[in-house]
Amino acid sequence: MSRRTCMTRTNPSSATASPAVSSPDVPVPGRLCAIHQPNLFPRLTTLAKLFAADTWIVLDDVQFTRRDYQHRARLAALGDPQASRWMSIPTYLPQGRQTLIRDALIVDPDLALRRTASMLQQYYGASLHWPALAQVLEPMAAAFGSNRTAAVAESSTRALLDLLGWKGQILRSSDFRARPGRSQRLADLTTAVGACSYLCGTGGMKYLDVAPFMTQGIAITPFLTPPAGVWASGHRITVMWALATLGPTAVAGRLQAVAAAQTALATTA
Repeated sequence: MSRRTCMTRTNPSSATASPAVSSPDVPVPGRLCAIHQPNLFPRLTTLAKLFAADTWIVLDDVQFTRRDYQHRARLAALGDPQASRWMSIPTYLPQGRQTLIRDALIVDPDLALRRTASMLQQYYGASLHWPALAQVLEPMAAAFGSNRTAAVAESSTRALLDLLGWKGQILRSSDFRARPGRSQRLADLTTAVGACSYLCGTGGMKYLDVAPFMTQGIAITPFLTPPAGVWASGHRITVMWALATLGPTAVAGRLQAVAAAQTALATTA
């Protein structure tokens, strides 16, 4: 997937560890930047936003939210996306409600791993595409061993992006300095990775203050997905349903089409 960029870039891979850990001062520049908390087997719309970006900054140094998707995913039955059930990783917050995402701990990692694998196979094991999807679970075993909920959530998203052929880079917000204030933080992080444009979802557009971005010369690109077809339930249930129903190749094609539209929009911004 090609990109027009504002700076020369190399060819990073999401399969490697965060480059910011080993070389925080030399991030690989890219045109489009998405900033999002680690989500457990994210929804189709969330994964599409990350896929459309050159850089995903994992927002791991903000407060953990129990009613969000940081430790849970909504599984839907193969034949009926409206029939759904939550799958959660039991999580302990050492600092209570003030616990940061990166510090949230899994209550019983071994049991959580077994239940996660069992539920996913229960819902999607009958799919013709299950052998490919089962490979996504393999790198997660080590992540459960870290005892960190965020590590598992990030690992699940990394594995899905790899399965779909994404070639961007993954960094973590905790590896960069950013000023306080929701919009200021996002603008500083976007600047830190050398991106020209911040990819913002419809929810973020409701609260985003454009001033910090304008000050730093960063464009804001609204992220949109089609309203019909597989996208109709894509804002609610895990992308695993679409992958099990359509297969990785078909889903990758849809994500590439959305990414191309976002690149065109960013180019004209």
